[in-house]
Amino acid sequence: MSRKIKFGSVDVSVDGEKLKVGDKAPDFLAIDKDLNEYSSKEDDGKIKLISVIPSIDTSVCEIQTTMFSKAKEGLSDEVSLITISNDLPFAQARFLEEKEMTNNKFVSDYIHHDFSKKYSTLINELKLLNRSVFVIDKDNKIAYAEYLEQNTDLPDYEKAIEVVKSLEN
Repeated sequence: MSRKIKFGSVDVSVDGEKLKVGDKAPDFLAIDKDLNEYSSKEDDGKIKLISVIPSIDTSVCEIQTTMFSKAKEGLSDEVSLITISNDLPFAQARFLEEKEMTNNKFVSDYIHHDFSKKYSTLINELKLLNRSVFVIDKDNKIAYAEYLEQNTDLPDYEKAIEVVKSLEN
């Protein structure tokens, strides 16, 4: 199954079914900013706020990443903020260093496409990720899922953070 979305004025497609609240969150593999393999199982037992962006080198993605990073400052250590894109780990590391961002775990799906296949976020025509946000509870159930139909729009930060806060002890 394929769904149509927008990337600016261009129609693009994403394969797969959208994940929904209550679904078990699929485990995934990615590459961290130091070129090591990252497994989402590393964050099991934590609330995971997963921010999905097309490319860190765009203004909308930078805003999304900065907003979630600022929100993370007010959250407990039981929350793991994970930003995922298909950017090379070098670009992700550069961004984190330039912005002095230490509370945001960046991972890349550029090699395996494991996340994008399991979470239905790979834009077929561009091989970028469909902007989306997922909140996963400590039992690996999806508590919030937002897939944006227009990739140049920003997600609903307040709603995602509200859900995260409701899951904290």
